[in-house]
Amino acid sequence: MKIRDILDKIDEHQLFVPAFQREYVWKKDDAKKLIDSLIKEYPTGTMLTWETDNPPELKGNHKYNEKQGAVKLLLDGQQRITTLYMLIKGEIPPYYTEPEILTDTRGLYVNIETRELSYYVKTRMASSPLWHNITSIFKREVRARDITDALEAKGEEVSRERDRLIDDNTRSIENIVERVFPEQTIPIKASVREAIDIFYKVNASGVALTEAELALAQISGYWPEARDTFKAKLAKLEAEGFVFKLDFVVYLLLGCVHYGGSEMKHLHGAENEENIRAAWKSLDERVLDYVVNLVRSHAYIDHSSELSSVYALVPIIVYCHQLGKAHPSDSKIRKIVKWLYYSQIRRRYISQLPQKLDRDLRTIRDSDHPFDELLQLIAEETPLEIRSTEFEGRGIAHPLFSMMRWHHKSRGAVCFTTGMTLRQNMGAKYQLENDHIFPYSRLKKEGYGKGNRIKYALAQEMTNRAILTQFGNRSKSASRAVDYLSGVKERFPKALDLQNIPDDTQLWELENYEDFLKERREMLAKSLNTFLKGITENEDIVSPISLERQIASGESDELEFKSSLRWDYRQESTNKKLEDVIIKSISAFANGDGGTLLIGVNYEGEILGLDRDYSSLGNADKDKFELHLRNLCNHQFDKAFVTTRLKITFPESGDYEICQIEIKPATKAVFVKLKDKSGQTVERFYVRSGNSSQELTVSELDAYTRERFH
Repeated sequence: MKIRDILDKIDEHQLFVPAFQREYVWKKDDAKKLIDSLIKEYPTGTMLTWETDNPPELKGNHKYNEKQGAVKLLLDGQQRITTLYMLIKGEIPPYYTEPEILTDTRGLYVNIETRELSYYVKTRMASSPLWHNITSIFKREVRARDITDALEAKGEEVSRERDRLIDDNTRSIENIVERVFPEQTIPIKASVREAIDIFYKVNASGVALTEAELALAQISGYWPEARDTFKAKLAKLEAEGFVFKLDFVVYLLLGCVHYGGSEMKHLHGAENEENIRAAWKSLDERVLDYVVNLVRSHAYIDHSSELSSVYALVPIIVYCHQLGKAHPSDSKIRKIVKWLYYSQIRRRYISQLPQKLDRDLRTIRDSDHPFDELLQLIAEETPLEIRSTEFEGRGIAHPLFSMMRWHHKSRGAVCFTTGMTLRQNMGAKYQLENDHIFPYSRLKKEGYGKGNRIKYALAQEMTNRAILTQFGNRSKSASRAVDYLSGVKERFPKALDLQNIPDDTQLWELENYEDFLKERREMLAKSLNTFLKGITENEDIVSPISLERQIASGESDELEFKSSLRWDYRQESTNKKLEDVIIKSISAFANGDGGTLLIGVNYEGEILGLDRDYSSLGNADKDKFELHLRNLCNHQFDKAFVTTRLKITFPESGDYEICQIEIKPATKAVFVKLKDKSGQTVERFYVRSGNSSQELTVSELDAYTRERFH
């Protein structure tokens, strides 16, 4: 379909975008690359449409009327089509509203002689007849002759070759609307479910959508109003200072319904609808507002921008949802707040978000003391105590700066200029900002500029910052620190102490700047540790190591991974020789100090599960799998060993079952009978060596067994 026809069909209400599609998320650089490819006549991809006379909820104000007959829905390619609509017509397409255009890519300029593309730069474009808004070219408001006339009016000579080049380039832009976008169409007989499945597969093969966005598309298939319903609530929370994206909502739903963070496909099936609607009703009407108010009133967090990761709120929200209409007690709230603080300063969710949510949400579900256990998990990975050295060279983007803000608010700290408490919010000019105590302009003259990386970091260090209202910041100017702080102390005697600023006036002198930083680091570390420890005492929880943490720790002399019992992933077929490998590993652990063998996990720690093994055993389940495994062991080892030395269980991780074999040390040497290359059965003896099983030679065997079994 020609681009011109695509845009006309949008205006004529024949081509729509379904509500389950995400917002317009392309950036200006994406728009430039698309237009550049079209001008150069490079391939620009295809578009996927669905022809239907029973469309789901549509984006935009237009309501489908069955008298329209079949219409087309744009499933893949809508970011490109939206970009073209805005650049060619200079308007937002009717299926979007302005808030859904996260980046307005209109206003792209083109140099009609070089075909260079750029967004407006006054110094380059204001006086040049060659630079024009590309929309004006598409609309033919500017033509090649207009450009050559303007050049000649400036006294420039326009040769025949230059005139032709400008004319050719203008036409190459105008002719973009005649380019054809190859179209693939899902037939009218397809159901909403089938169309969304195709949409999912198309997007899953590229980088277009996140797993959460794909899950939301699936949810919208069986709950058409879901996206708009979620967005309405998010708009209300944003008005209160807490900004969340739709991905955040999907994580909440996955957590509330399935207590996980990684398996988004759990939300895909329509069987989820009742539970998802019920969970959202709880979140919308009660839980989200309660948690926002909880973190404001008890954690002094007034805006989501103060959080290094808003996903730390997910376990808290899921926990409060789990309580039903009850609310956590004061002691529970204190533990929630303490854990929330440490989740931020120890960057709990900066990486591996889905996997960490899996672990943490299972704790929320299963533990009687969830936030004690979650805090203990953080402590196992990183020391909780804040050291003064952690402030060195750290700017305001570091989570410790947010912790400083919350701590200062908790102490009743005030703005140094206005004397107003940092908790108050009285309009835009009283919003909280941060400002250098020692002005950067003065530090720069003393060698703390960008020319010295280490000193520049010290100039920008968070310990050289005070929290002020915006009004106070604007009126502070670049005063000397000694003058500024002296004035603050005179007007508001307690203000400096409340923001942990040294009282020694000698340290306020510019020549003592680094001593000031050192002293304030010590003060802040001591004050923050006292504050955090004083929130509540946490209970030491004794809990077994999780399966995921076992796997994450990697193979060792006590732990080994095997992808399968008998399925060969390389050959994609059953390979019974792999069963011998399992037997070798069991005997090696038994001949040593014991250990654990996990079947269904590859050597890199990726969980594969047992489905392939189940299929190889005739669509078996874990019971048949265990029976087969025990028969193998009974054939190789005596029954007493199998009964007393082996414990076989099937723990789950997400959607996957894993076979876990715990092997106790044997009381006598364990040999296995295996066939050699000639087909002869021979006895072999294996032991653990590091993270692998090794066969001992005859000369090594006697010494080892004498030492190990006598």
